[in-house]
Amino acid sequence: MASIEHGTIRQTLGTLSTAHLADACIRVGTQVRCAPAGLTALAGGMRCAGRVLPTRHAGSVDIFLEALERASPGDVLVADNGGRLDEACIGDLVTLEVQKADLAGIVIWGLHRDTDELLEIGLPLFSLGAIATGPLRLDPRAPDCLERAYVGSWMLTVDDFAVCDSDGVIFLPEAQLQQIVAAAASIRETERKQAEKMRSGVSFRDQTRFGEYAAARASNPTLGFREYLRGLGAAVEE
Repeated sequence: MASIEHGTIRQTLGTLSTAHLADACIRVGTQVRCAPAGLTALAGGMRCAGRVLPTRHAGSVDIFLEALERASPGDVLVADNGGRLDEACIGDLVTLEVQKADLAGIVIWGLHRDTDELLEIGLPLFSLGAIATGPLRLDPRAPDCLERAYVGSWMLTVDDFAVCDSDGVIFLPEAQLQQIVAAAASIRETERKQAEKMRSGVSFRDQTRFGEYAAARASNPTLGFREYLRGLGAAVEE
């Protein structure tokens, strides 16, 4: 997938929201893999996109430093701390190191700390929240701790891309990335045109001839709205 590698992935995905991408996954027939709703941006307006750099935390920050040794610019560090809510696994020093390595951002399946410093650093960071304490444990490292990470029920590798914005985080398979991006761009354009017409006074019901749909459904109860919209060329979700 050389056409959407590290140097251009942020530009390719930069104008596409996670909502557009989620709808695009449905359209192309791939699983929608959104992070759980509690995983949100450190600050409003933060967004990033890039190849997943998977890391499983076991109680010591050196795992993140080791991961950065194999990182490429534009990656997104995905730090799997098992969704724990009793400790932070990343703070200001690791975030600065990630920024110095020219990564696009950080996704933490767990908590962060040093919030004020992280806001000053400004690197896009997404987590389950903040807590003051760092790790109070040191567990054995898994043999594949730099090969795969989990966020919620999703298992992620370097064959996945992460896109993060104010609606959360979505993970996309590299093998279908071009299809998803193309579908998301089409959906975005359809929505923009519909919104422009609404601002000019044409309601969404008028655009979709909703009265006709209601009448058609009365005679064919199995007719779904998505199917009807496809017939008009106005489908967003599929």
